[in-house]
Amino acid sequence: MPDDDTWVIVPVFNEAEVISHVVADLQTAFSHVVCVDDGSADSSAAEIAATGAHLVSHPINMGQGAALQTGLSYALAREGSRLFVTFDADGQHQVSDAVQMVEVARTEHADVVLGSRFLGGCDQVPPLKRLVLRAIVALSPTVRRLRLTDAHNGLRVFNRPVAETLRISMNDMAHASEIVTILARSSWTVREAPVTIRYTEYSRSKGQSLVNGVNIVFDLSLGNRR
Repeated sequence: MPDDDTWVIVPVFNEAEVISHVVADLQTAFSHVVCVDDGSADSSAAEIAATGAHLVSHPINMGQGAALQTGLSYALAREGSRLFVTFDADGQHQVSDAVQMVEVARTEHADVVLGSRFLGGCDQVPPLKRLVLRAIVALSPTVRRLRLTDAHNGLRVFNRPVAETLRISMNDMAHASEIVTILARSSWTVREAPVTIRYTEYSRSKGQSLVNGVNIVFDLSLGNRR
C-alpha cells in the first residue's frame, strides 16, 4: 500500500460491538494497524485478533493516554515506521479523513496534523457539544497559542521525530490537553485538517461527559500558571 510507512494506533476499551468493523475499514487503506486493548472486560481482544491487526494488551485498564503511549512505542519499534495516526475505536472517525491527513503531513511537511470538526462548517457537531468544545478552545491558553479550532479530536498524525519525543503521562482523557500543551511548547509545525465525525448513538454513549471536558482544560490551565 502507498502508506506502508504509516502505523495507525487504536486505543480500545470495551469496544467488542464495533471494533472489528473499525479495523476492517482501516485495513482498506493502511497496511499497519495496532490496537491496544486497555484491559477490556468484553471480547474486544478476540474481535481484534480475528482481524489480523497487531494486538497489544494491558492487563488492567490504564486509560486512553496510556494506551496511546503503548501503541506509539510499539509502532516506533517497527522497521520503516515514519508516520503515526491515532484513531478512536468507537467508529466515529472516517478512514478517508485519516488518509487525507497523512497526505497533508507529507505534502505540507507538517510535523503534526490535527483533525478539526470546525473547519469547513460544524453542522455535524451537536449544539451543546459544539458550545462546550468552543469553550474549551477559549479557556485553554495553549490551544489559543497554536490557533487551533478543535482541541479534543482523537484523530491525529505525528511524524517520527514527534512520536519519539512524546511522553504522554496523563492516562485518562486529560491526555488530549496534555498533547496540545506539549505541541504549544515545541517548535514543530502543526497543521489542522477538516474531518467529519459520525455521531451515532453508540459513539455518543462512549464519549466523555461535556462537563468533564471543561474540567480537564480548567485543571490543566491552572497547572500551567503555577
